[in-house]
Amino acid sequence: MDEAQRRKQTIEAGQTDLARWSDPKQLEPAWEARAATAAAFVPAGTRVLDIGCGAMALERHLPFGTAYQPCDIVARDARTIVSDLNVQSALPLSAVAQADLVVMLGVWEYIYDPAKLFEAFAATGKPILCSYCDAALTPDVDRRRTLGWVNDFTLQQFVEIACSQGYQATLTRQIDPLQHLIRFDRREPAAITARKRVHVISYNNVGNFGDRLGYHLLNEVLPPHAEVTWGTLRPFSPVPANLDLLVIGIGNSLFGELLDDQLLAATQNAKAAIGIFGTQYRAQLPAQKLGELIGRLSHWYARYEEDVLLFGRERTNVSHLGDWLINAFPMTVPSIDQPLRIGSQVLNDIPIDRTIQQIQRYKRTFSERLHPLLCALTAADQVGYVEQREMDGKTVSGKFRSMLVDIFGHTYPENIFWKVDRDAVTAYKAKVRANTDAMRTDIAKLLA
Repeated sequence: MDEAQRRKQTIEAGQTDLARWSDPKQLEPAWEARAATAAAFVPAGTRVLDIGCGAMALERHLPFGTAYQPCDIVARDARTIVSDLNVQSALPLSAVAQADLVVMLGVWEYIYDPAKLFEAFAATGKPILCSYCDAALTPDVDRRRTLGWVNDFTLQQFVEIACSQGYQATLTRQIDPLQHLIRFDRREPAAITARKRVHVISYNNVGNFGDRLGYHLLNEVLPPHAEVTWGTLRPFSPVPANLDLLVIGIGNSLFGELLDDQLLAATQNAKAAIGIFGTQYRAQLPAQKLGELIGRLSHWYARYEEDVLLFGRERTNVSHLGDWLINAFPMTVPSIDQPLRIGSQVLNDIPIDRTIQQIQRYKRTFSERLHPLLCALTAADQVGYVEQREMDGKTVSGKFRSMLVDIFGHTYPENIFWKVDRDAVTAYKAKVRANTDAMRTDIAKLLA
């Protein structure tokens, strides 16, 4: 009797082909490629139970630190757990319980009752990484019997059998012309939330430290399914249509020339719009246009309390966020005694992380820019500042005063050093963090 006929008779008898698998020559070298592919999906440190281990090729390709336990119908070495999965109650439950992952490569084609075996596995809750030769890829039943395969499922049918026992296919990949690699997990698949289109209009195209820092903070409060595009205030870049959310500002200031008709029109392109900004040069602000803009927003998260008192009073869609850039600055202890003066160099696209570290090294810091001063407040013993007068050389921006009143309850004179109240700074950080968390929740609701 030739080998093909012997295999068919074994299948007709409903038996496991012990004679075949007892012969090492039946373990084909070509199967190693499959093992190498499967090993790429095994994290280092995993405890692996390799059922149908054969020549144990999988072990050779597993990452460092993986614990390997072989299992087969015959002993391949002294470690091998011997088990015939076609025999009822033959699943090595103790070994399965100890494993993080069960691997079964080239096994399911030889199982007479896959549903019953999946049921047994399901009771353990263990994930399974396996292969299966899809009947759609090898439709000739006679050939499948010649190969010793006892069942003839399409990939979809095979997955449905596993799903009927509570498994979910979390990975499905065709790895060669005949077979797929599949991972089954005993859990509900992660819900896939539809992506939401978010567009941000800001000043992050300039080199200024504060205008760029907000870019990173905004990404931290958006939900994972937010698909973000970025535009600029100057030059004003076109705003995409059919947005789910428009964000105006990332903690920067709006002032006169920025409040124009194209900014107002941009709010019409989104289902919802929010503002994360403050104001400066307020006497020159076009108050009517600012009022129109605020009225079109779902919510304005105002940078300073003075912004709220001046422009958001009695509006239900306005709240005091605080200067949320302080979230990027940890409270720390400085080490350098000599004073640091910060001027226009912070406009030069210097690395943000190194800038924060450099500012926080100094015990005495004098700043001509707003957010480097805010950063210094989380570290320095003494600080000083000079207001910005970029409009005409005389008119102050007003934002330094607003920030100091926000944090300390009062302002300080320019051009002198004064002692930092670290308790007040810490309390302000806590307040802004709580307000930021509330804003994160609000944004999630808008994008639900």
